[in-house]
Amino acid sequence: MRSEGEQVREEFSVGQRAEHRSRFRVGGVSIQLVGDCGADVALVQSLEPFRIETGISDIDIRVDRVRSLAPALGRQVFDSGTTWALSEGADGFQFDFNAAIFGQTPFKRLLIDPQFRNATLQMNEECLVDLPAEVEPLGYPLDELLIMHRLTQEKAIELHSCGIVRPDGTGNLFVGHSGAGKSTTTRLWTEREDVEILSDDRIIVRRDEDKSEVVTPCAQGDKKKGMRMYGTPWHGEAMYASPGSAPLTRIFILEHGHGNVLTRLSPSHAVAELFARSFVPFHRHEYVDAALDFLQELVGSVPCYHYSFEPDQRAVDTILNFHD
Repeated sequence: MRSEGEQVREEFSVGQRAEHRSRFRVGGVSIQLVGDCGADVALVQSLEPFRIETGISDIDIRVDRVRSLAPALGRQVFDSGTTWALSEGADGFQFDFNAAIFGQTPFKRLLIDPQFRNATLQMNEECLVDLPAEVEPLGYPLDELLIMHRLTQEKAIELHSCGIVRPDGTGNLFVGHSGAGKSTTTRLWTEREDVEILSDDRIIVRRDEDKSEVVTPCAQGDKKKGMRMYGTPWHGEAMYASPGSAPLTRIFILEHGHGNVLTRLSPSHAVAELFARSFVPFHRHEYVDAALDFLQELVGSVPCYHYSFEPDQRAVDTILNFHD
């Protein structure tokens, strides 16, 4: 005969399945996962430092287990050729994620509204049932794709860069393509000072909500909005990925060269250089326009320089001794 406690537990499991939740925040964007079991809301290791316990979500995702996934519907707007494809329909966007071991069948699918606020993530049991370990729902590149697309709805952008915060709070952003010297710059500064590295590869920049206005030293009486840089989970060779943030003081476009030469960029030149090193979804012109508008605001608030440098401590000295 079942005890009263056993009967209550059975009734709860049948009629009121407990929801599991997890939350994290990257670059000022908060995401909440909701699912029926702990595995549904598990975070990949790279996201654990960014976990938060409470707060209002910018993106809410319901994780569901489904028996199978039908071929994608809607108009395909992008195909990476290997790991993911994007389609657009009347109700929003559909991201399909593939792996070679599954052939053409997606092992998970994200359905999300055009504003990137509410989504359903479908995990394909047909593909995942025989795997030896659970597949984390937000494994890369889905985590970055979510943030990147959400930033199009806000005054913010992700840049290919390393963010370095000096002990006095000065925040320098070093922007560059792969091989431009971001990891080298990170190494030189960590050897020189007790700096905080927010990321050695990808930084999110947005308006500084902590300070509504700042006064730039070079423009008396000209009040401009402050900017803030945020670390991300997507690190480079040096493996720095911090959930921290800092006010942004200067931006440097990196290039290996002879000597250590700083050249102030005009606003239009700065926008072009930063856009070429940004992570922006190009499949909608509205996203591109929003990115360009924000970059225009960014370079109007933070001085931007081209930095041709040599990979030794003199490169750090040049920055330390520099005054706008």
